[in-house]
Amino acid sequence: MGRAVYTGIYEPEHESADAFGFRQDVMELIRPLNLAHIRYPGGNFLSGYNWLDGIGPKEDRPVRPDLAWFALEPNLVGTDEFLQWCERLGTSAMLGVNLGTGAPQSACDLLEYVNGTLPTQYADLRRANGHAKPYGVKLWCLGNEMDGPWQICAKTADEYGRIACESAKMMKWQDPSIELVACGSSYRTMPTFGTWEKKVLEHCYPYIDYLSLHQYYQNNDGDVPSFLARSVEMDRFIREVADITRAEKARRDSDHDVFLSFDEWNIWYHFQSEGVIPEKWTFPRAIEEERYDGADALLVGCMINTLLRNADVVKIACLAQLVNTIAPIMTEPGGKAWVQTIYYPFLYASRFGRGTSLNILIDSPGYACSVGDAIPSVDGAATLSKDENEIALFLVNRSLTQEQDCEISLANLCAMRVIECVTLCGFSAGSRNTADTAPVHPAEFHHYALRDGTLNVNLPVFSWTMIRIRIDTLAQP
Repeated sequence: MGRAVYTGIYEPEHESADAFGFRQDVMELIRPLNLAHIRYPGGNFLSGYNWLDGIGPKEDRPVRPDLAWFALEPNLVGTDEFLQWCERLGTSAMLGVNLGTGAPQSACDLLEYVNGTLPTQYADLRRANGHAKPYGVKLWCLGNEMDGPWQICAKTADEYGRIACESAKMMKWQDPSIELVACGSSYRTMPTFGTWEKKVLEHCYPYIDYLSLHQYYQNNDGDVPSFLARSVEMDRFIREVADITRAEKARRDSDHDVFLSFDEWNIWYHFQSEGVIPEKWTFPRAIEEERYDGADALLVGCMINTLLRNADVVKIACLAQLVNTIAPIMTEPGGKAWVQTIYYPFLYASRFGRGTSLNILIDSPGYACSVGDAIPSVDGAATLSKDENEIALFLVNRSLTQEQDCEISLANLCAMRVIECVTLCGFSAGSRNTADTAPVHPAEFHHYALRDGTLNVNLPVFSWTMIRIRIDTLAQP
């Protein structure tokens, strides 16, 4: 989509390009994000994509029209190039199979090409293309947003449920180690939301491991307080879909759990509101290149907090996308790579928000807006590291005018010390980073005190803050 790949991650003529044509300056901005996986080829493009177009000698690959985004697709980057790029980044892939124009057999053929170990046609083709070892991709998406009328070969819930069920059965027979994600509703506001999930689960429940959620938020009317409260709607969305999966589990009296994969989430409205329509059928077509601002950074922080607080049911989450198109990282063709405002909350949460999500109760002043009558001014989440020696707190002050004094009780712990505290603050809601200036950037923060198991923090106006606390010893029960 857009310049996510071409002149994004892949630009052979760029001075930083590696031997494979991928921009190393972009890779150096991606690596610190500590990504568990990258979804590919996600989005509407998937429903018209033939994976066979993107393998083998590049000079033999066809140029195809991308009907999803009215662009040309030269197929210079395909399955092998992407998976090997992930290997060099030190991350894993989450691959999608085409259930729009595609069929269960083509899904199985791709799985065989990627993971096959037997002397079979597509596993042998992978070997012939220079990769003897199977890639071992674990996560697979069964199509993308198949309820959307904008989707190539969109389907009803029953139509999708049947093809997803049969694809899932065949794929798991072929490789029992994989985990599968079925399509939920494209958005919470879809007219079939709820009924779609129920129908799809009726067909697929025993064969899938996750149900997807997608959601993007906008601030077209400039109402910042309401915009920052959209994460409250995200929380409702998660709880509603989780309730549907639990109901289907109970109906079946099943021991099998279907968790949630929130595999598209972000903010998306700036590019559309500016009314810029790039010429169709070009390559690459520079579309949906959002220029994120200070308010977007804070809402992304709130959305991440929402995902962390719901980690008992949301096991996968993917910020959409990564480079240039609705992305935290931007590039100039032949020029610089730089990061947008939303990069920083994602960076710190992905690096330090790992391990166990902790219950966090926040007693905060509330405010009224179009989303609700009592939206907490302070939004927060907390995690305990895998080695249980560090707590990370992520706090957002939604208020445009008031600092917030927070008292956080850590009474069940002892021998603690703050080892890092950073904040994003001191900018306006409309502040944007560029290739040359970064008004929104992290800074050290010292307005806190930790005494006798209680942390007191003075959160700046309109800010995002992370505090890392080292636990030297745990209190005895």
